[in-house]
Amino acid sequence: MARSKTSKKWMDEHVNDPYVKKAQMDGYRSRASYKLIEINEKDNLYRPGSVVVDLGSAPGGWSQIVAPAVGENGRVIASDILPMDPINGVTFIQGDFTEEAPYEAILEALSGSQADAVVSDMAPNLSGVKNTDQYAAIYLVELALDMARNVLKPGGSFCAKVFQGVGYEEYVKEVRRSFNKVIVRKPDASRSRSREVYLVGKGFKG
Repeated sequence: MARSKTSKKWMDEHVNDPYVKKAQMDGYRSRASYKLIEINEKDNLYRPGSVVVDLGSAPGGWSQIVAPAVGENGRVIASDILPMDPINGVTFIQGDFTEEAPYEAILEALSGSQADAVVSDMAPNLSGVKNTDQYAAIYLVELALDMARNVLKPGGSFCAKVFQGVGYEEYVKEVRRSFNKVIVRKPDASRSRSREVYLVGKGFKG
């Protein structure tokens, strides 16, 4: 079956993407790894010894760089509805974290401690209908914010991928209610035509 012009254009762009090639060379599972590397260099979301919750973690591009950064004294608890191959230093919980069993498993993995950071690179399965996809994306980041409010320690950090569009401004206001400082980042590895940005919350109010 012949590919559509749109899918062929995406495939050509993906294959020729310098960050895709760099990820393959560096052994990263996803080009998204470079987005978090850049954000953390600027905003210090985590450091050695940090406890980090990674939502929407598959295939593991973010957990893969967080785990060595937090080291043996830190912990990474990752969750996704999709399977993820094991990563040293990462506790992976497969399931929808908004459902009781996966949510309780995340809390159990935290072992009574609070998280220093919650990070989310979640995105919905796209339908191709712009408004539908935007509402689905905003719903996901609202759930990520709820999780952050439940597990972060005072002063903790939050980082989530958000798509600009309907509901975006209201979401930014919600994040500001819970954090002392909110920054919008557009990492170099984000495609310029993409509406995605990363919202960083610093200093969780608790």
